[in-house]
Amino acid sequence: MTLAEGNVGQVYTVLNSALPQQVEKRMEALGMTRGSQLRVLHKKNSGTLVILLRGTRFAVGRGLTSNIQVKEASEWKTK
Repeated sequence: MTLAEGNVGQVYTVLNSALPQQVEKRMEALGMTRGSQLRVLHKKNSGTLVILLRGTRFAVGRGLTSNIQVKEASEWKTK
């Protein structure tokens, strides 16, 4: 499933992304790497998601979230 299909309050694990190389590098720099977990905090009508990733909240547009493949995680893993 894509992150754009995610539900508020659910935890997901990033599988891969099909983003332009420059955008993908930026997302990796922010901590969104394969295997990282995130939680969907808010979903706006425009398709923008507010996510919690490595302790930081980010607003990510539908153009990006529709190209990020995720799977549901059974629980939020803390380090």
